Amino acid sequence: MSWWVAATTLLAFVVVAALVVPWDWVPGGRVVPVSADELLTPAQLARAEDYATAQRHLSWASLALSLAVALWLGLTTLGARLVAWLRGPWWWRAALGSALVLLAGLLATVPLRLMIRANAVEAGLSTQTLGPWTRDVAVSFAVSWVYAAVVVLLVVGTARRLPRTWPAVVGAVAAALVVAGSWAYPVLVEPLFNDFEPLPDGELRTAVLELADREDVDVSQVLVADASRRTTTLNAWVSGLGGTRRVVLYDTLVDDVPQDEALTIVAHELAHAREHDVALGTTLAALGVGFGVGVLGLLLGSERLLRRSGAGGAARPEVAALVLALTAAGTLLASPVENAVSRSIEARADRVALQATGDEAAFEAMQVRLATRSLADPDPPALSQWWFGSHPTLVQRVGLGRGVLEAGRDAAGRP
Repeated sequence: MSWWVAATTLLAFVVVAALVVPWDWVPGGRVVPVSADELLTPAQLARAEDYATAQRHLSWASLALSLAVALWLGLTTLGARLVAWLRGPWWWRAALGSALVLLAGLLATVPLRLMIRANAVEAGLSTQTLGPWTRDVAVSFAVSWVYAAVVVLLVVGTARRLPRTWPAVVGAVAAALVVAGSWAYPVLVEPLFNDFEPLPDGELRTAVLELADREDVDVSQVLVADASRRTTTLNAWVSGLGGTRRVVLYDTLVDDVPQDEALTIVAHELAHAREHDVALGTTLAALGVGFGVGVLGLLLGSERLLRRSGAGGAARPEVAALVLALTAAGTLLASPVENAVSRSIEARADRVALQATGDEAAFEAMQVRLATRSLADPDPPALSQWWFGSHPTLVQRVGLGRGVLEAGRDAAGRP
């Protein structure tokens, strides 16, 4: 059964990704080579590289440490003995055990998290004092625990009732929960971190509505997030499905950026909405989760692994630490595929935005502004970008924009 679940969902993922993901960043053209020193001054380049390198290494260390803790608890008997020590019904021990495993990882990485925060504060990117920052960490932990507990309870509860077919049932239910979560995320999770207000009437809103008409997108939900209480960086996003779909702009973007540049970001987000990128990402995520459940079923069928972990089987709450360890490892291993898809989707949104606005100068200026405000490395190490980069780099985005214009000139027969 686990083989069947893994094989069918993997096949479906490959078919959808091959047919629907826009792998060609510049159809009929190319990404024009661009060097970072064409876009940034030597001082800007040095500052961005120094900051990004420090944060990247700290983030890698934090990820490695949290994964090591998860594997230590999950692949030894320690995690199972911790859950067995708890008292109460199986579902309570599974849920509370999940919280303790996650808490161990969080506490181990607190010093690194504080160093990452300190760097951001020193660089002027973070406006949060320690109290609000701690509150955000706590809320993020609570959200992560809910996700983790749902996974563990779903596996254990289903395996208790359907010991032979639980991977198929869990895979289907987990995929459905991914879709439901994508729909509910904007109304349940995003408000935990930001307050939102409609984009106020004025010149920018009028321009946004005109741009939406050109892109044939319904923008009944264009919101502004109070991001300035947390950061000085610029950002925007689109989230939700159906009635919960919304375009969100940072208030820093609305307040601090020239309108022509802000509109290139809005056009980018509208492109995501027009191309139904949230639905595409949700579909691929649901199939990916189904594949992950199939692999999990295969691993939990290994007597050697169960003995090593002391879990006893998928139907026992003591399996919680092992499930979370395997999930953490699987998530890391899946990152290159996930981010390759994300970069291609983001590249299409850039291309559509440029075509919608027709303002190459504003597009390029906005990409430089985004990078300099966040001190992003304009051209990070290839392995880092391949594994962790969810968006094209600065040099890639500018090269993409120039490639779109070059392809347009070639199509029109102009020099």
